[in-house]
Amino acid sequence: MSRNFFEKLRLISIRDIISLIFIFPIAYVISLFFRRKNKNLILICESEKEARDNGYWLFKYIRENHPEENVIYVIDLKSPDAQKVKELGECIQYWSLRHWIYYLSAGVNVSTQKAGNPNAAVFNLMEVYLGLKTNKVFLQHGITVSDAKWLYYENTKMRGFICGAEQEYKEIEEKFGYPSGYVKYLGFPRFDNLHNNIVKNNQILVMPTWREWLNLNTKARTSFNEGSIFTESEYFKKWNEFLLSKDLKTFLEENDLTLIFYPHRNMQNNLQEFQTSSDNIILADWKKYDIQELLKESAFLITDYSSVFMDFAYMRKPVLFYQFDYKKFREGQYEEGYYDYKDGFGKSIDTLDELISDIQKQFNNKWILEDRYKEKIEKFFRIYDDRNSKRVYRFIKEIIGKKE
Repeated sequence: MSRNFFEKLRLISIRDIISLIFIFPIAYVISLFFRRKNKNLILICESEKEARDNGYWLFKYIRENHPEENVIYVIDLKSPDAQKVKELGECIQYWSLRHWIYYLSAGVNVSTQKAGNPNAAVFNLMEVYLGLKTNKVFLQHGITVSDAKWLYYENTKMRGFICGAEQEYKEIEEKFGYPSGYVKYLGFPRFDNLHNNIVKNNQILVMPTWREWLNLNTKARTSFNEGSIFTESEYFKKWNEFLLSKDLKTFLEENDLTLIFYPHRNMQNNLQEFQTSSDNIILADWKKYDIQELLKESAFLITDYSSVFMDFAYMRKPVLFYQFDYKKFREGQYEEGYYDYKDGFGKSIDTLDELISDIQKQFNNKWILEDRYKEKIEKFFRIYDDRNSKRVYRFIKEIIGKKE
């Protein structure tokens, strides 16, 4: 066994061991009988509380265009997103015994998450190291721009890896070690909903991603000696400084602009720590705001490294990158991949003064995407239509071995 295997064993909890010893065998035996009548089952999920990403849009497409299919969505039934899934079709409780049985029985397991199963530790062990085949198709929840080694085939054993852009597809196919035909450039299902949008010209969206070393559930926190208090971190101080900026307050209020600050889900538990200088700034709780709707209706996006900028670029709208900790991010989270922010789809800056100045410049330019960025984006997204879900569905059917 590899060193990586023994490192992962150390992360297995008592709860995981109980699941492996008691729940997995029961679910596996039941699945042997269940799968006889459900060999074509398509099981779809995102993170346990969400239905607003590629998984939801694929589920919606299948239910509306192929109602004959046996497709089920997995979600926490107490989630604010659960009702809209129920209106489309059958859904089951995340982590439940049914989830275990259906996951082991499905013809294809489709997820926006690497895991997308009832227990990440148990199934990583079974699928990656012990040969359990579950026909996982990875929809992703954002275009992969970094060298994400945790997504290499040796660490996932996934049957399908869906890409949203041509350059991303080439990088993953050549570097991530997947067998021929496993990596597909088909476009993201959620892209189907990013055409012909009504944009609010007075709305700015700010979406910084997370920092692994600030996640309480990781051992990486102390890597940069930022302490255990979130408000002492450079991440908090820089973004809070921006939100409290007097220049930002004046600019927003004089021009009747709204700024929505929506940090990554992994940072949302700390949302209440941030302060604002103006009523024109909204601190967005993930439970109350749909990311895709915010992306569609906003005129301008500010982020650091979040791959949501790809969706914004796909819609041919301007992006600005505020990267005050670039070196630290590369050392502590994701190594640089094929995408170069310095020569990408928008300007990359690292000071507050530049940030405020560039927001003002973009506003004065009426939020119009510059031609130099537009040309790069058009080359990057060779596929630009509303048939992404259809292509992904056909690929799933190929895996199941049943023609459309």
